[in-house]
Amino acid sequence: GVVGGLPVPEVNRIVNAFIAGAESVNPDVDVKTTFINSWFDPAAAKEAALAQIDAGADVLFAERFGVIEAAAENGLYAFGNMSDQTELAPEHVVSGPVWDMDPTVQYIIKQVEAGAYTAQDLKDFSMVAKGGASLAPINEAVAGGIPADLLEQVKAKEAEIVGGLFRVDITESQPPASSGGQ
Repeated sequence: GVVGGLPVPEVNRIVNAFIAGAESVNPDVDVKTTFINSWFDPAAAKEAALAQIDAGADVLFAERFGVIEAAAENGLYAFGNMSDQTELAPEHVVSGPVWDMDPTVQYIIKQVEAGAYTAQDLKDFSMVAKGGASLAPINEAVAGGIPADLLEQVKAKEAEIVGGLFRVDITESQPPASSGGQ
């Protein structure tokens, strides 16, 4: 299951990427998505996560704070967002995307210094290939519960992305409430 803040493009692309990743490993997976319609409401996010757990979710993507707490209280694995959130629940957080805005900021500074900056779409600088995103280290405390072949697939795919051999599709449309195991 996924609990997100607001269904806006920058959130949708992360949620859709998580769903695509889950479906790449298990085409029959049914990923449930709930938006709490707030940028920061950990109690609402936790409540939404608990509802997903009650409905059968067995792994959660925490696009917002509060979700990891619900996963930990119920003995489930969770993926954090925007930073390595392992410390929030060391026995439950697997990994998650990490955002680094430095490549974007450095690009803009260089453009301004050169007198060449123009308004433009800078989202590529937030992608893995340009160093704006990465995967938090796989948490060794939970790695034993993850099949070794799956861990190898993750490492191989990450190397393909970094090397420019694979590009994750960017889908900014609102994800479905249920992926339905497409």
